[in-house]
Amino acid sequence: MSNPEGFSEIRDLNLREQPNIVLINCDDLGYGDLGCYGSTVHDTPALDRMAAEGVLLTDFYMASPVCSPSRGAMLTGCYPARIGFDSFDGMRVLFPGMGIGLHPDEITIARLLNDAGYATAMVGKWHCGDQPEFLPTRHGFDQWLGLPYSNDMGIQPDLYTPEERVELSKKLGFELPEPLRIPLPLMLDEAVIEAQPDQATLTSRYLQESIRFMRDNRDRPFFLYFAHMYVHLPIYVQEQFAAISRNGPYGAAVACIDWAADVLLHELAELGLDDDTIVIFTSDNGALARPGEGSNAPLRANKGTTWEGGQRVPCIVRGPGRIAAGIECSAMATAMDLYTTIASWCGVNVPDDRIIDGRDISDVLEGKTAESPHEAFYYYSGSSLEAVRSGKWKLHVYKSGHYGSEGAPTEELYDLAADIGETTDVAADHPVVVARLRQLIDLARHDLGDGVTGVEGARCRPAGRVHDPVTLTTFDPSHPYYMAEYDLADRG
Repeated sequence: MSNPEGFSEIRDLNLREQPNIVLINCDDLGYGDLGCYGSTVHDTPALDRMAAEGVLLTDFYMASPVCSPSRGAMLTGCYPARIGFDSFDGMRVLFPGMGIGLHPDEITIARLLNDAGYATAMVGKWHCGDQPEFLPTRHGFDQWLGLPYSNDMGIQPDLYTPEERVELSKKLGFELPEPLRIPLPLMLDEAVIEAQPDQATLTSRYLQESIRFMRDNRDRPFFLYFAHMYVHLPIYVQEQFAAISRNGPYGAAVACIDWAADVLLHELAELGLDDDTIVIFTSDNGALARPGEGSNAPLRANKGTTWEGGQRVPCIVRGPGRIAAGIECSAMATAMDLYTTIASWCGVNVPDDRIIDGRDISDVLEGKTAESPHEAFYYYSGSSLEAVRSGKWKLHVYKSGHYGSEGAPTEELYDLAADIGETTDVAADHPVVVARLRQLIDLARHDLGDGVTGVEGARCRPAGRVHDPVTLTTFDPSHPYYMAEYDLADRG
């Protein structure tokens, strides 16, 4: 952690005891996609300024390399396996009409704050279950405007011809699923208000709802969870951003994300709430990193993997008077820590009747310590325990195959301090380190389980389940949809 000259302690500004919290979570934004993280193709002046006024974390991890488990973990402060969110009847994420979701007994950060008197709102992507029992309004949010799952889960063209589908299924060894033919629902609280919406307008609509919520609750503490649609595929973006992009539609979506942050920060200042609000910016997993689009540089690999590029993501935290300004922090931290840390800032106790994996990192973010509270961080792909990090060392013990094919055991050790890109396996040079990390792996297997070895976790809770689930929408050829079928076939 670097400490700017002249900064010794957080200023005493007679701050509100219960600060407002704005949590911004992007979808598939890569580690190297922001200017402040080294991008040379994306201009992100608002987020760069936010980083200069707060803390930029270099070693911040999501608990999964894909969205449903990542989001469930962040909202509950628990590893996905802890809450039954590691696998969804064999699928890595939730799909429309599945009877699985975040268990009603789980206590989200929104529920904690709502019970403590906070106004709570969510805008954007949920992806923790689309049945009524699992929606945001059942998990502590007073209101919600957004999509129940990914924006590629509407009606789109097929990526393949029937002949290509048969041939690819043969190569993969399993039948490639047919594309969805269910209209993409836009939800207001628990009702579908639009199907197949104009995706290019959604960020502006989310901002309008966010501004209204902040203005309505300026005199009481509030929690706003802003879950972007961008940069998940397909990318539909307004022309004003496309016109300035140096990186095609992807760069335009990043520009829109930056603009949205600027709007929210500007509104907080206009309302006189700047000093009373902590703003957190992050991403749910790494970028797909297709050529010429997203970037996880200098990390290895991409979304869906347990290499660093799959789970190490940008994270910026800004809170004038509370959060140290201009600091780059290399302490290992996780999105699960946001649960415990936000609760600490807001004077709310975390539940003591269950295991919470997140740790309070407020001292790290306030510049009081450079030490991570974690002895270890575990990398899971679905139910498979694939790697562990402790300090600067990362040990891989299993690697999943591509497209659901069978994976294989491994033993690869990387020094992330010297080799952030995981290019050189040094396991043979450090047998004592490998042995210690193997012991940590065994502890995690006993605690959280491991699908590779067949070990069931001793301290895991079930996901929520309902009988006879139904989809939120069905296709009606007589309905005046904005688009009966989105014209982009891209899927993430």
